Amino acid sequence: MKVSNHLRNFSNAYDVLERTFNNTYNGIAIVNLDGNWLKVNESVCEIFGYTRWELFNMDINNIVYAEDLGVHEEKFEKLINGAIDKYRVKQRYFHKDGTIIWMLISVSLVYFKEGRAHMIWQFNDVTNRQKSQDKLKLMLSVAKEQNERLTSFANIVTHNLRSHSGNLSSLTGFLEEDYSNLNENENFQLLKTAIENLQETVSHLTEVARIKEIEDSKMDSLNLYDFAEKATYNIIALAQNAEALIYNEIDEDVCVKGIPAYLDSIILNFLTNAIKYKSEKRKPIIELRSIIQDDFVVLTIKDNGLGIDLDKFGDTLFQMYKTFHNNDDAIGIGLFITKNHIESLGGKIEVKSEVDVGTEFSICFKKA
Repeated sequence: MKVSNHLRNFSNAYDVLERTFNNTYNGIAIVNLDGNWLKVNESVCEIFGYTRWELFNMDINNIVYAEDLGVHEEKFEKLINGAIDKYRVKQRYFHKDGTIIWMLISVSLVYFKEGRAHMIWQFNDVTNRQKSQDKLKLMLSVAKEQNERLTSFANIVTHNLRSHSGNLSSLTGFLEEDYSNLNENENFQLLKTAIENLQETVSHLTEVARIKEIEDSKMDSLNLYDFAEKATYNIIALAQNAEALIYNEIDEDVCVKGIPAYLDSIILNFLTNAIKYKSEKRKPIIELRSIIQDDFVVLTIKDNGLGIDLDKFGDTLFQMYKTFHNNDDAIGIGLFITKNHIESLGGKIEVKSEVDVGTEFSICFKKA
């Protein structure tokens, strides 16, 4: 009776294992150490497009993409020698219809009767994922090539414009020396102003063309608190004249990855803007804080100034030559260059603002 119960329990357990083997979504196969199929479930047949009998009568290497024939070799030796218990590889195969499919294969050893070793192969079809990755790589490659072309174009254009604007400036200087009464000529004065504006534009374009994404290895670990203190000191006269209060509440120990000149320029630009666009209704208050978010340090710079109508200007806030208030000295280049500096350091910037309440910029830097 006990023997019968044991046999029945064993039979039930075997049935459960058999149903699990045959009905699991991923392909499962038992393969001998020579690479021959011994047992496959229905999912394997669906993945490769062959019947069980077709698979049993072929060498698995017959449907492996030629360049991937050796991907198991090194890990297989470690598995057989007991150095590892299991391994995973990615391998291409030919489907019966001739298309190439990508498999993520998990391999482990099992021992059946007489202690003979076999392998359990679990197949996960990652063809669509691989195609998406390949497409992304191609897009990144195209984008990189286009970026390099644009960079070369920008360098050529800015170099040539700088040369031509310099020549024009020199020519106006020669004309002034030869014809002293030219300074009284209104058209000549307009010409001089136009050349000066051209030189300023070329200077801006040169600065923008110089900005590129910087590798982590070329960035330094910079103390954010110290840079904020330095920037505050550099504008102390401007702040006192505007009766502005600046609170540096950045964590004194937090460090970010960056280029000193860039970080200094970023903080200075936001501080000077906060003072420049102050409200006449109240004394300017500027607060700097820092928080850690995953692998980034977020610097927030908050003011109580004029604010920006983001519904109206949000899409153009960081574009070149865009201004949002009626300041005579505003040329719309500062935020554009600052955003590019931030992104070149691998960071990003966000803004919240309300008209006549104030603005808060959040700048993400890579944590050092």
